[in-house]
Amino acid sequence: MDEANVRDPEPIESAPSAEGPTSAVEELRRQVEEKQDRLLRALAEVENVKRRTQREREEYVRYANESLLRDLIPVLDNLDRALEAARTTGDASAVVGGVELIQRELLKVLERAGVTRYSALGQPFDPTRHEAIARVVSLDAKPGTVLGETLPGYMLHNRVLRAALVSVAAAPDEDA
Repeated sequence: MDEANVRDPEPIESAPSAEGPTSAVEELRRQVEEKQDRLLRALAEVENVKRRTQREREEYVRYANESLLRDLIPVLDNLDRALEAARTTGDASAVVGGVELIQRELLKVLERAGVTRYSALGQPFDPTRHEAIARVVSLDAKPGTVLGETLPGYMLHNRVLRAALVSVAAAPDEDA
């Protein structure tokens, strides 16, 4: 063989040194610790967001009626004035007029808040909107018709706040 063609064989890689795997394991441990730290920080942030959201929700609920209450205070002031006038004057019609004015003012405040008053008179009895407190025998009215209203009903948008308290027509007993 020609010496020029003879090459030294490539060096055979020796087994990794004792320092190599230890350094790789240490690097992996460092990465795991870093990931755990990031995970714990993320979990803590989630808990902080939950607490902050809960506080904000509680505060919102606590002050949700603030606008309505601000509108009601002048109504109360007018009621106080009407009571004072009733104590100092003997004119009952003036007192009644003042109370009627306050009632209209209060109804306007309620309407701005989405509350409407409804009457049930002459309507068919509806258990979702009416609460029957009496049955009245009637020859003129169709059974199940509201004949009297003790208290009007109130709605908040499409939800009943208070059902109207009503008297409902009943057919006369044929045996009587």
